Amino acid sequence: MLLLLVWLAIGGLIIGGLGRLLVPGPNPIGLIRTALIGLAGSFLGGFVARYAIGLHYRYSLLAGFILAVIFAAIIVAAIDRRPSARR
Repeated sequence: MLLLLVWLAIGGLIIGGLGRLLVPGPNPIGLIRTALIGLAGSFLGGFVARYAIGLHYRYSLLAGFILAVIFAAIIVAAIDRRPSARR
């Protein structure tokens, strides 16, 4: 169980980091937020690839990964565009 959580955190960091690279400009979010964004993006990407598009096992892994990075970039852009409380 602990190993699963470690792998989820590493996967979240990778997908979140790739999502941050797709969004231009500085992204002032930390490492934990990056991992959480990556986890949310991977969940959304896997869900869309498997259930909404209906891809089978052969193609769902690659499409899920690509969609996960795209969803992570969308989440990073949404967080980056919100008005900040600091001025």
